[in-house]
Amino acid sequence: METNVKQYNYVKFLAGGAFAGLVVDLSLFPLDTIKTRLQSELGFWKSGGFRNVYSGLGSVAVGSAPNAALFFVTYESMKIVLSKQVQLNDRTAQMAAASCGEAVACLIRVPTEVVKQRSQTSKLSSLENLRVTVKSEGIPGLYRGYVTTLCREIPFSFIQFPLWEALKDFWSQKQGKRVNPMQATICGAIAGGTAAFITTPLDVAKTRVMLAKKNSLHASANFVTVLRAVYKTSGIRGCFAGVAPRVLWISIGGALFLGSYDTK
Repeated sequence: METNVKQYNYVKFLAGGAFAGLVVDLSLFPLDTIKTRLQSELGFWKSGGFRNVYSGLGSVAVGSAPNAALFFVTYESMKIVLSKQVQLNDRTAQMAAASCGEAVACLIRVPTEVVKQRSQTSKLSSLENLRVTVKSEGIPGLYRGYVTTLCREIPFSFIQFPLWEALKDFWSQKQGKRVNPMQATICGAIAGGTAAFITTPLDVAKTRVMLAKKNSLHASANFVTVLRAVYKTSGIRGCFAGVAPRVLWISIGGALFLGSYDTK
């Protein structure tokens, strides 16, 4: 019976994560495209402006569900291990588990992001960008920006997930019962928007690295070097390029993603 319960929980985590990821990525894709073009070194209008805001959708459609499912399975597994076996307190276990989840999920997320962002800022389709990237840079080209992406995702998760759990706990204590799905959704929106705002400069650096031409300075640079260059040319505004659509996208996304997952 215990084995069946554990298997059921993993199926629940997989289904919940996959469903939540698909809902968010497909419904809010135009906001992500606008954000990427605002962060591009070419500038918003030269990267496509408001045209073809669904460019790169194919990449996301393929990678979204397994990416989200991998994250949540790792997150839930590590949260149990770290809290019960390593005996970390709940908040520390949640932050560490989220970091582990991001590291694993990025094995799928980074190639998806590389193809997606190059499609969002060019006239090539997702499949064409995949072929061009593999032909010119090999498989390592699909993992351009892996470390930079982790440098964005881990701080994001350190903020989003503990804040989400804390808001739910606070609300539950105030009303004397567990939060309902709508309340969990509101908590997800607040947590996602807060994390999105704070980590926007890291997202700018990640975008610049993924879009950089092969053998260029940014192609092999770390996020500190990239952000210095952005700040030198565009100031603090450049470091927060795309912050409005990013916060809006992730606030709504956090509501749908975490709220959908919480109901599974």
